[in-house]
Amino acid sequence: MPSGVMRAAQGDWHLDCFNTIEALIEAGGASAVAEARALLSQFKGSSQALSDAVDEFLLELMTLAFLLEAGREAFHHSARRSARIRLSRVKLLLS
Repeated sequence: MPSGVMRAAQGDWHLDCFNTIEALIEAGGASAVAEARALLSQFKGSSQALSDAVDEFLLELMTLAFLLEAGREAFHHSARRSARIRLSRVKLLLS
């Protein structure tokens, strides 16, 4: 398979992966953290910066899950926004 086609296929997979993670941010909860961790685990060894970005995103997602379970509705929007910002850093490091 030509490298351009491989990059396009990989780009499509990344897009699907990140669309799924965006949906997990909206859903929240402990299962969302586990799913996001599984989806992002393949990127963790690529570079130290990317591994750190993935860890920071997962911490934000765990914070969101805690706030959702604790019923702290006043913080839900901010926690989701923070998780999306961390996820965008992961996306930038992959591009």
